Amino acid sequence: MYPPARKDFVSLTVPEQDRGSYNNSKQWRRQSCWRKWKQLSRLQRSLILFLLVLLLVCAIATYPTLLEHWAGPSGEVSKKEWHKDDADTLLKNVLPGAPPGAGQQDSPPPDKQHAPILPEPPPVQKKAINRRGPPSLQNYSRKKKENVSDSQVEEKLDPALGSRDQVEGEKPVISWRGAMIEAEQATEPQPSAREKERADGKEHLELARPVNTGNTENQEPGGTTGRLEAVREAFRHAWKGYKEFAWGHDELKPISKSYGEWFGLGLTLIDALDTMWILGLKEEFEEAKTWVATELSFDKNVDVNLFESTIRIIGGLLSTYHLTGDGMFLEKAKDLGSRLMPAFNTASKIPFSDVNIGKGTAHAPRWTSDSTVAEVTSIQLEFRELSRLTQDEHYQKVVNEVMRLVHKLEGKQDGLVPMFINTNSGQFTHLGVFTLGARADSYYEYLLKQWIQGGKKETELLEDYVQAVEGVKKNLLRKSSPRSLTFVGELSHGHFSPKMDHLVCFLPGTLALGAHNGLPKEHMELAKQLMETCYQMYAQMETGLSPEIVHFNMPPYEGQDVDVKPADRHNLLRPETVESLFYLYRFTQDKKYQNWGWEIFKNFNKYTRVSSGGFTSINNVRDPQYPNPRDKMESFFLGETLKYFYLLFSDDPNLISLDKYVFNTEAHPLPIWPSAA
Repeated sequence: MYPPARKDFVSLTVPEQDRGSYNNSKQWRRQSCWRKWKQLSRLQRSLILFLLVLLLVCAIATYPTLLEHWAGPSGEVSKKEWHKDDADTLLKNVLPGAPPGAGQQDSPPPDKQHAPILPEPPPVQKKAINRRGPPSLQNYSRKKKENVSDSQVEEKLDPALGSRDQVEGEKPVISWRGAMIEAEQATEPQPSAREKERADGKEHLELARPVNTGNTENQEPGGTTGRLEAVREAFRHAWKGYKEFAWGHDELKPISKSYGEWFGLGLTLIDALDTMWILGLKEEFEEAKTWVATELSFDKNVDVNLFESTIRIIGGLLSTYHLTGDGMFLEKAKDLGSRLMPAFNTASKIPFSDVNIGKGTAHAPRWTSDSTVAEVTSIQLEFRELSRLTQDEHYQKVVNEVMRLVHKLEGKQDGLVPMFINTNSGQFTHLGVFTLGARADSYYEYLLKQWIQGGKKETELLEDYVQAVEGVKKNLLRKSSPRSLTFVGELSHGHFSPKMDHLVCFLPGTLALGAHNGLPKEHMELAKQLMETCYQMYAQMETGLSPEIVHFNMPPYEGQDVDVKPADRHNLLRPETVESLFYLYRFTQDKKYQNWGWEIFKNFNKYTRVSSGGFTSINNVRDPQYPNPRDKMESFFLGETLKYFYLLFSDDPNLISLDKYVFNTEAHPLPIWPSAA
């Protein structure tokens, strides 16, 4: 009997799918990666994290460069291409023989159009304001956006002096001999600008700068007439920019087509009044005169600098009064003069540097109780003349007292004065430091000019001046290497520095003026030597324009005589060298001084002229490819620089005769008092 058959079977149990099992979902992949990460050793994980962080840092570091490369120029001034035109070609438009209307066209025909010196920037967003200007601009103002006042000016101070607070929230500013010194800016163009120029294949023409040492009267087309007309054209071009973008304001910002405010008193317009009269620009003068008569008011709650407002505004108004005979200018000068008198209400009789002309109060700078010697001793010509015209002796009395006090002060060295004087004690401070540059320069200039103005009677002034010249020769005069240029350095506690400000280039002209008025002939010889040095400060630069400060190489040395530090490479359109060229030419009639001036004038046209109107200071005189514009036209460019160019190129000795007029330190001619005859 067989047993029952056994049934074999396989049992299969299919459980529910586990939620964590593989299903190719994103969640499973994340968990799988995390398991793999956890399986790595600590060393492996640390190495991977380090590489990831390193890649992130590299990406952040290279991002701006890649963005700039992809996006191209940003539109800012520093990123623009730098176009330069041959100044000779530019000036042909204003020389005799040029087509009718040449030199006055805003947009020449395409076949004759030149690349502008500075390209026009993209439109700048501006706030709407009530535009001030002559009637001819009122309709024009409806079509153009108005300009935003930008009074933010940086300050360049000695570290020991701290900072200065300006009125109504303005940023700090300080000035010396008619200059608003800004904080140091970068003097090299950004690499992307140069790379962009190279990529576009731009070619830059350089103006040859031959050294003219002989009588080359006819080497320039048009001769004297052409040069005078070139200066007029340059003034009209500068005035065009001021009129359109900064009318009634202190300074033009030609690149951004806006303006900067310092005191809010129309400094550029007032500074330029007598220049327009001398250049024969009567239409422009009448427009400016109307603004002075109807718009200029000193009843403002604003702090002004005693020195700057005196030399620019009072000096400009008095000069224009004498040239035109219009009593309105004298009344304006008297109004401001009376408002500045509170500055002299000090225990020491040394005036405060700042005056609120609306409130009638005065004070020292907020960081110090010192005033600069140049400021308190370079207001005398103007206040003395104001007394003579108004028969109010108080103006002359207060400034004469300042000179009397400085005359007898201790702390001088062979007639050289320190740079600062305390308004409380009336004593020199910062003893042992002597310079003919910023903060002291015009003290020496006004010693001589007051003596000439007053009829050569005030012997104390003459004695101080002659002694100071001897002090310069003894302590500050040296020779450079390799060309043996005579230069004026600085002295600090017995240590000599071969540093020379461009401001010192007033000295050749002042020495020549003294020699013309009977001082030793050696003064004229020294003037000629220093004039050659000031010219070389231009000629040895790649742009043919002088920097603000140079250092001379002392023997033995091979190469250039002039060395320029990066922070000193800027040019502010200063007048001092042109001023001295004018004096040297007027007294010697040597044509080389005119030719040197013509070279400098062409380089101003080549490197600082803005196509839309105006001229701009630049940051780097050593880079002709991109001088790096600063977007600022100082008022003294119209008040001094172009005026001295015009007088230099004129062969008329009676055009502002130096036997009848004496120029203040802002180039405003004031009459030598009749008693001098």
